[in-house]
Amino acid sequence: MTETARHNTGVEGVEGGVGLTALLVAAARAIETHRPDSLAQDVHAEHFVRAAPASARWPVRLEQAPDGDADPLWGRFARYFGLRTRVLDDFLLHSVREGGARQVVILGAGLDSRAFRLAWPPGCVIFEIDRRGVLEFKHQVLGDLPAAPGTTRVPLSADLRDDWAGALTDAGFDAAAPTVWLAEGLLFYLPNAAETHLVDTVDRLSAAGSALAYEVKLEKDLMAYRDSPLYTSTHHRLGIDLLELFSREPRPDSAGDLAGKGWSASVRTPFDFTRVHGRGPLPEENDALAGNRWVFATKHRHGETSADHAADGNVNCSGLVPQDRGRSAP
Repeated sequence: MTETARHNTGVEGVEGGVGLTALLVAAARAIETHRPDSLAQDVHAEHFVRAAPASARWPVRLEQAPDGDADPLWGRFARYFGLRTRVLDDFLLHSVREGGARQVVILGAGLDSRAFRLAWPPGCVIFEIDRRGVLEFKHQVLGDLPAAPGTTRVPLSADLRDDWAGALTDAGFDAAAPTVWLAEGLLFYLPNAAETHLVDTVDRLSAAGSALAYEVKLEKDLMAYRDSPLYTSTHHRLGIDLLELFSREPRPDSAGDLAGKGWSASVRTPFDFTRVHGRGPLPEENDALAGNRWVFATKHRHGETSADHAADGNVNCSGLVPQDRGRSAP
């Protein structure tokens, strides 16, 4: 199977660069969906992959990958994205079911289909923010499927470098109500100042009781892993040079900044969740995942302090690492 993709997919919005990574993650979710020990289900994912010329011949089932689970790209890396999907699914559902939030904002939503595939409580509103071309491609694919969101969905065409906060408010977002925020696979690509601005904006728009999950990389030198199987296979076989797309500026201490603004933040490695769920990547030599961290934060309610969230360390109480319940809701 020829996997190498041109940087131009011929589809506006996922034509290359960061847009092409959305197709990579969709292919990983498709593979995860078809695993017998699946952590997350996304029946829409393979349709996104097949709809773009650049990814139309990529694997969407593990048996289509040259080396199966031993393949660094479609085995280990794809399983990483499957695990990430599951963990963040659990975080969002816990935040709305147990935390009582009814607004969900997905920043850099890409080909996220959570509005369609998760079982949301009544009254939830999902705001999806991304560039116009990405959202148009998503709508085109979903429009050809028997797909309907399970709750109110509000797509917003906005660049996160512009006034996305104003667009969000204009679309009906209520800054006085608790919100669950998600920045999945986004901050890697942003300069230091843009990450700081995004986190500051989320804090400004978040009422007490709001929650936030995001992903960061903490390596001091990304190029130390330039020869890792994960990076080289993604580059040589798909034409996606992640190291050229990632910002190489020193990363801000966003978790520390949030703590100073009245949030409780918990920083986890992906491997923590592999051990909880019994499947997913574990550390290895020359590991491009070594610096990845998943951050979960909650904004204190009136009268709360960080000590009130100390139980987050035992994670099952906070919903960050829930007991394995099998597959996510379809």
